[in-house]
Amino acid sequence: MSTHDLYTTPPELATWDVEMSGTSRFTWEYDDGRDRMLALYQKGKDKQWDAAKRIDWDLEVDPYDVLGIPDQTIAIHGTPLWERMSGAQRREVRRHGAAWQFSQFLHGEQGAMICSAKIVESVPDLDSKFYAATQTMDEARHAETYARFLQEKVGLVYPINEHLKSLLDSTLSDSRWDMPYLGMQVLIEGLALAAFGMLRDVTTKPLPKQILTYVMQDEARHVAFGRMALREYYRELSDGERREREDFVIEGCYLMRDRLRGVETWENLGLSRSEVGEAMEAVEHSEYMRLFRSLLFSRIVPCVKDIGLWSPRLQEAYAEMGVLEMAGQSLDALMRQDEEIADRLDAERFAREDAERHAEVAETVALGAREAAETPEAAETAPAPGATP
Repeated sequence: MSTHDLYTTPPELATWDVEMSGTSRFTWEYDDGRDRMLALYQKGKDKQWDAAKRIDWDLEVDPYDVLGIPDQTIAIHGTPLWERMSGAQRREVRRHGAAWQFSQFLHGEQGAMICSAKIVESVPDLDSKFYAATQTMDEARHAETYARFLQEKVGLVYPINEHLKSLLDSTLSDSRWDMPYLGMQVLIEGLALAAFGMLRDVTTKPLPKQILTYVMQDEARHVAFGRMALREYYRELSDGERREREDFVIEGCYLMRDRLRGVETWENLGLSRSEVGEAMEAVEHSEYMRLFRSLLFSRIVPCVKDIGLWSPRLQEAYAEMGVLEMAGQSLDALMRQDEEIADRLDAERFAREDAERHAEVAETVALGAREAAETPEAAETAPAPGATP
């Protein structure tokens, strides 16, 4: 089935063309480059995986309960609007919410793939080109994974959110080589990584847990790549150049915050205009959504500080958003945790699969022994090994 058949509303265009500007840069310096960047490149090569094999696609998913989390996490839960809904309508709320969320993950991963390819093209040093090439493959795998999940397990896809689209447009159309890093590696991927982590930690369903865990293992390296490249470059910026980047970050963070409102989910549920207004009012005042929005900046804020964009006006913007305290998060600790969780999930799955195989073998052996015991005449008349019948 074509993905276009699964969209809640048809995308505006079959393809979205973004006019890119900038310079493609070749370098003739093929020495070893920066040790830390090359170590990240080696890790990127070592950690490649196949989505068709590493993920257990035979696991069932209820499209009306994709993540298996309580209804209390839904912004309108407990409101008069929620109480008026039938059981069938509430099921659709759950389905559309998950479809919208994973659809934006999918579109963001395609954007990351294109941004990574642009980094390969435009970044001046070869070691960064090497790593960005591995990231391009990572992002292709992530887009493949989320597309398959939505098509086969959820059966519903949303078009790209207008705020995410706007930030991607600004990121890709900028001619400066560092802007794909800043827009994608720091802002879009930073927010996505936090969202993946929150859902990974609360879902009770094994398939989405696998997907989110394995994608996060890659994304943690990507954010580290952006930090490493920009931290060095931004030390050399003039005050005016640094202010331009801070303006971009502030605007991008507001776009990302507004993206989380997800008004299009409520518009596609067959609600009246006044009911959509009720839903958005609940989203704005939901304590769970306030916490969710705040935690989603747990990866962006410390990363922005780490790369050297930390002026008083930027801090004021984060204070206004209610996320300034996230500056104290340790990105290195979070990245190590992402790696460990993925390794632990693999170990648990392989141990369980080994145990299941051993149990199957033992059961087969026991069944054979029972059958032999039940038919002793067959054993008596059977020719001895090596004998001529």
